[in-house]
Amino acid sequence: MENSGGIQASLSGRYALALFELARDTKTLDSVAESLTALKAALAESDDFRNLTTSPVIGRETATKAVAALAASMGLDTLTGNFLGVLAQARRLSQLPAVIRGFETLLSNHKGETRAEVTSAHPLGKTQVTALQKSLRTRVGRDVAVDLKVDPAILGGLVVKIGSQMIDSSIRTRLNTLAHAMKG
Repeated sequence: MENSGGIQASLSGRYALALFELARDTKTLDSVAESLTALKAALAESDDFRNLTTSPVIGRETATKAVAALAASMGLDTLTGNFLGVLAQARRLSQLPAVIRGFETLLSNHKGETRAEVTSAHPLGKTQVTALQKSLRTRVGRDVAVDLKVDPAILGGLVVKIGSQMIDSSIRTRLNTLAHAMKG
């Protein structure tokens, strides 16, 4: 196994690496990535799906049947559907969000791009995301894939994390800085 930034060190990292290598070897990286994006959205939007992945009282067989039905109803690719079944059988569905993040990082590395986690107070439009990617590409010198998050608590502006670097232009941070400066 290759060392991809230490990703495989964790349990979820080993699952992500296994899925990535299978997808790469079967030339299904794009379809698996699309399926994982759909799963990520489902985790964010569906309490029932989130509960399925985190509840310790749901048994293996029930979880396996539920993820098979989910994969079919969402039209997930076969490899991702089978992978969900493996996670369910191993009682590791709770690892799914971390596995998705690990896979995204591996895919970005494979494509020669950098990943950035972008938090905004309101959802960003397609043109805003494109402009942000262009700006970040200029700053880091390579293509940037963005993971968008919305957090109304930042009030406005953006918080961008690229690896260990963070660019915080949120209004909340600016107000806190101003308040601290005013205290003297």
